Amino acid sequence: MKRPLVVILVAVALALSTAAFAIDPLPFRSTAQRERFQHLTSELRCMVCQDESLLASNADFAKQLRRQIFDMMQQGKSDEQIKDWLVARYSTFILYDPPLAPSTLALWFGTPAILLSGGLVVVVLLRRRTRPAGSIAEDPGDDW
Repeated sequence: MKRPLVVILVAVALALSTAAFAIDPLPFRSTAQRERFQHLTSELRCMVCQDESLLASNADFAKQLRRQIFDMMQQGKSDEQIKDWLVARYSTFILYDPPLAPSTLALWFGTPAILLSGGLVVVVLLRRRTRPAGSIAEDPGDDW
């Protein structure tokens, strides 16, 4: 009975520690600066992996971007200035939460529109199938 609990605890510990292994040992001035760095890089998408944050990615490109972000933070740039620089270079795709703009309308409203239209199709088809028997035309039975 204790063995499954130990396996679960080890699995949870490994899952939580993956982000810690991805971060390069950078010389942060304070824990607040490290937390700011982690928060900022968790909001950015790895351009190589595309389904991982910049914080969690182990790709060489992600390591280079993390180092550039760290250097910009050391220069005193704000999070918005860093994000603007990244967007100018890599487009809004690098942001996990892209701004509402004409180029991102499909991203923001595409899924709800598809779900809504699919729901309407299902409702229309169900209403057609459940019509009362009197509204269906009588079959004369003369198939011969």
